[in-house]
Amino acid sequence: MGRKKTYMPYLLMLPTAALLIWLLLYPVGNVFYTSFRRELLTRPKQNGFIGLDNFVRIGTDPVFWESLVHSFQWVAAEMGLQMVFGLGLALLLKGRFKGCGVFRAVIFLPWALSGVLVSMLWSMMYYENVGVLNDLLQRLGILSKAVAWTGNKHTAFWALIAAELWRGIPFFSIMLLAALQSVPQELYEACRADGGGMRENFFYVSFPYIKETLVLTTLLRTIWEFNSVDLILNLTGGGPVHKTTTLAVYLANTARRDGNFGYGSSLAVVSFLILFVLAGGYLRLSGFGKEERG
Repeated sequence: MGRKKTYMPYLLMLPTAALLIWLLLYPVGNVFYTSFRRELLTRPKQNGFIGLDNFVRIGTDPVFWESLVHSFQWVAAEMGLQMVFGLGLALLLKGRFKGCGVFRAVIFLPWALSGVLVSMLWSMMYYENVGVLNDLLQRLGILSKAVAWTGNKHTAFWALIAAELWRGIPFFSIMLLAALQSVPQELYEACRADGGGMRENFFYVSFPYIKETLVLTTLLRTIWEFNSVDLILNLTGGGPVHKTTTLAVYLANTARRDGNFGYGSSLAVVSFLILFVLAGGYLRLSGFGKEERG
């Protein structure tokens, strides 16, 4: 009887574990397997095992290196701006004021919208001839003629940055607001009693409490932004002339548009390894979780 009771929890967990293996581990393993093969939809007779050829090709692929640079630029810009604006909104929403609940709902709304819907909204704003942005800037005298925001190689990348920024800020705000609300009010009162102002309140009271949340939130958002595809594909498709092609977009276009699943899988493996190294290094440098273990 004792043994049956010991193994019963594991038996109950078995169906869930099997489902997770089928939904998560099998697809990941299949991507690694396919990365060592030639898998072309257009030439199925040539498909087969080719070893490291896909990875050798990556090393000499100029579009890969260009897309990797764009990925780092994309992540750096989004993380810096989302964190600053998200933290600012969290500090603002932490206080109690009239209409606070409504204001919070409005601020958090973009995070609840799907990527496709956000893409459609910003696409309509960026339209060259009938878009809201061009019309507003021309009325204000800032522009003399309409600009093709997502079709111009000088503006397309920053147009995407603005759209993704609008969608990503609420995530930081929600997470950091939750962390700020866990700070005991007595600490703020003690800080004020010692002559501390807003600066001291933030750096010596708030920041130690939200540091772990800030590290984790930044890491999660970095991974999501590095793999961001929907908004870029819907607004620019990676163009013009690869100016908005990140590694995730190049991977998606290679597999979806070109039908080259072998090379696309090898790009996915490289992307995974890059994120794995960056995430591990970031957690180590930030000291995430060390305070709890101590």
